[in-house]
Amino acid sequence: MSFAIVLTIGTGSAFADSKMDKVIDDVIGTKYRTGGTTTNGFDCSGFTMYVYKQLGINLPHQSGSQFSMGTSVSRSDLRAGDLVFFNTSGHGVSHVGIYVGDGKFAHASTSRGVVISSLSDSYYANRYVGAKRVMSTDTYQTAAVDSEDNDDVQ
Repeated sequence: MSFAIVLTIGTGSAFADSKMDKVIDDVIGTKYRTGGTTTNGFDCSGFTMYVYKQLGINLPHQSGSQFSMGTSVSRSDLRAGDLVFFNTSGHGVSHVGIYVGDGKFAHASTSRGVVISSLSDSYYANRYVGAKRVMSTDTYQTAAVDSEDNDDVQ
């Protein structure tokens, strides 16, 4: 059942307890809304725009425009935070999500709202177009490390 997929991303994610993890966890279950860019409802590129904005990165509101940004990354080199793109319409890039590690990605599904899905699900595997890295290494390190957990380590 797909209900097992609608879990927080903490387990198996490079972003466990990080800023990105918290931003995504806070919006899991938010309904899908065409053109949506807020917690009142997201479309796919509105969701990625929202998450990245919380990290200080501005993305355009269109999956094809997001696909034109960043550096291409092979599927075998994906790291948490990379954008993953799909052709769900039959007309080029039409869907985007955020890779969260462990073969999974967060995205705004038209039927289920913001969820975590597996890249190996046949629906997504058959429609995968590619991935882009839009986060600098410094931003990645800042987003991937939860400084609260490291303050008093002795």
